Amino acid sequence: MRAVKPPRLRPGDLIGLVSPAGIPRPAEKIQLGARYLESRGYRVLVGKHAAREHGYLAGTDEERAEDLNAMIRDSRVKAIFASRGGYGSQRIVSAVDFDALRQQPKIVSGFSDITGLQLAIWRRCKLVTFSGPMPAVEFRQPVDPYTEERFWRLLVSGECEVLNNPPELPPRTILPGTASGVLLGGNLALVAATLGTTYCPSFRNSILVLEDVGEEPYRVDRMLTQLRNAGVCPSGVAFGKFTLCAPKDPQAPSFTIPQLQDDFARRLNVPAIAELQYGHVPKKLTVPFGVRARLDPAVGTIQMLEPAVT
Repeated sequence: MRAVKPPRLRPGDLIGLVSPAGIPRPAEKIQLGARYLESRGYRVLVGKHAAREHGYLAGTDEERAEDLNAMIRDSRVKAIFASRGGYGSQRIVSAVDFDALRQQPKIVSGFSDITGLQLAIWRRCKLVTFSGPMPAVEFRQPVDPYTEERFWRLLVSGECEVLNNPPELPPRTILPGTASGVLLGGNLALVAATLGTTYCPSFRNSILVLEDVGEEPYRVDRMLTQLRNAGVCPSGVAFGKFTLCAPKDPQAPSFTIPQLQDDFARRLNVPAIAELQYGHVPKKLTVPFGVRARLDPAVGTIQMLEPAVT
């Protein structure tokens, strides 16, 4: 089954802003993100419960699912942006109206914890989604120009873009060669947590893109080992940024994140790079999950083989 592409964004389109996971703090960040989107020429509809607080969640599971489904079912809404990540998107995937999303494909964007929702959407709808900056996090002024350009080009141009780092931040080659496949992945913790569920897609013949934040090396090791033991077998691997992932005790014996990345790629024996400018960093690439692409570690690029939007 080929990927379903959402229609590209056009000036004046309505963007739905929801919080499927954590709480934007302070809540004013939602309005700041909305104003930024309006400054780009779009209209914004904020979910009824987007700023709601329920423990560490942005509202109850029922409220967060209600907001998301309202945007999915609203024919006026052309794109759905998660305000932020945090935690909680996997708690609501069983309530998502995938039938409505299949009938009316639209842009879905976010990253980090939103990975759980995006993997489920790919499994159930084969809809291309966008793993990138979020209105209540990166899209508050001032916005990093590289982040901004790489995001909007994917959503509005309909071109086959090259996903590459800024010249001053070259990626690291782990294993050479080239690999082609569907871009999939996201936050490593969420990819690992999705394994074994009915919302986990096949990663066979994929370009597996992984990033994470705040995980000590032994935890990263455990999750990468879980992927291997679960039979995850991509064509290639692109590690993004692993931010704040140093050992808590620098005196204790440990592996480094690059050592773990190298070990993972070499055990799979597939072309691989590290330090792709993607993840929990202000300057970031947007990765279109579900798009066929070619990884070339020699030049440190991921070349899209098809556009992400129609």
